[in-house]
Amino acid sequence: MKLLSATAALFGLLAPVSAAGSLQARAPAFFDISQTPIKSAGDIPVKGNNPLTYCADPSSYSLDIKSVDLTPNPPLPGQTLVIEAAGTLHEKIEKGATVLLEVKYGLITLIRQTADLCEQIENVDLHCPLEKGDMTLKTQVDLPKQIPPGKYSVHADVYNDDGKQVTCLEAQNIEFKFRR
Repeated sequence: MKLLSATAALFGLLAPVSAAGSLQARAPAFFDISQTPIKSAGDIPVKGNNPLTYCADPSSYSLDIKSVDLTPNPPLPGQTLVIEAAGTLHEKIEKGATVLLEVKYGLITLIRQTADLCEQIENVDLHCPLEKGDMTLKTQVDLPKQIPPGKYSVHADVYNDDGKQVTCLEAQNIEFKFRR
């Protein structure tokens, strides 16, 4: 669950997802996940030591991400992933904010659900409402040894309670390999 929470915080606010994590399958009325295709530009990198890109020009987002650093990068099965991020919120994040999270293993979709952002970030010691201004996040996630080798992709769209997009981030082709 902490891995899901760290992902929500990392992808959702400054935002590796566990298929075993429980997401609340609730989409706001303005966002029908059953019919909305996930789109991506994927060519604007997020600053820092990470595999993240913005889904589109980030100038319209209400979150300005300064940097995201992952250690190790790429993440390694059975090791602790340290996530450090910094950014500035230009609008308050209220209860009711959501994150649409999609995780793929190659072409196979493992997760495609909407989670309550405020519920998830409480697991990494953040609480809604999140006020406008500078924010930082530092958390550690113990990755399971049992992550199957292969390429994973993660996509997250984050919306405030009023339907305004906070950010959209993705990581393509994160490769997990067996270590000897």
